This record gives sequence, C-alpha cells and structure tokens, in this order.
Amino acid sequence: MGTPTWSLRKNQQGSGPGPGFPVEIPPQTSPLLSPRFRRVIEYIQQHLDKDLSLAELAAVVYMSPYHFARLFKCSTGVPPHRFVVQQRIARACAILAMPEPSIAQVSRMVGFRSPSHFTTVFRRATGITPKGYRTGTFREDRPGREGG
Repeated sequence: MGTPTWSLRKNQQGSGPGPGFPVEIPPQTSPLLSPRFRRVIEYIQQHLDKDLSLAELAAVVYMSPYHFARLFKCSTGVPPHRFVVQQRIARACAILAMPEPSIAQVSRMVGFRSPSHFTTVFRRATGITPKGYRTGTFREDRPGREGG
C-alpha cells in the first residue's frame, strides 16, 4: 500500500507550499500512524462541517485528550486543532474551485460559524481571500485572451 501522506501546510505565514501540500510522515516517528490514527483522520474528514473538540477526537481512539494531543502532534508535526483547520481550508479550496456554492455556503460546509471568520482564517492560511482564490481559479481555467 505504500507510505501514506497527509495534507499539511508548511507554516502559518504563507511562505512555502499552499494548503494541501502533501507531507510524508515516516512510520518510525509516528506513534499514532496506525489504524487508530487513520480512524481519527477519517473521522475528521467525515465531520469537518461540525465542531470538533479535542475530547471528541481523543474519544475516537480511546485516549485522554492530553495524551492524544501529544501523540498527534508528534505524528503530524502540528496540534490537532491546526490539523483540523488545515483540512477545512484544503476542502474549502476544492469547493471554491466550483462556481456554484456561495462563500457563505462554503464556510458552513467546512465547519466555520460565520463567513467573516472563514475569510479571516482562509486569508491567514493562504494569503488570499476566498473570493480572490475563486476568481484566480477561474482565470487560470480560461484560455488567455490576446487582444489586438
């Protein structure tokens, strides 16, 4: 099956690759990289539209929140909350590539309580607003128009 890769951002300041950049997590340094860890990742992906608490994620793998947070950060390099936010932003990017759902609908689909909070977090993670991202995506899809 091969070594799994998970979608992680390199840093918060916007330098380096954008959201969804695959980062390989070597099994020998990943105590949670097991069926338990995959179960948490699947749970996060299935419930991105809901509030996900540390206690809820820890309960999925039958650990205390403190122990789970330590092992999760050791496995992924980021705390659980940041990982969830990164996954929400990656999903939002995929949805924003389609013209139909409004920004407000996208924000609800990926688990943000308000479009303004979604815009703030999205801009902090990607360096561009959701509307700017959507506009840029559609410009890239259209063939260049040469005027003359």
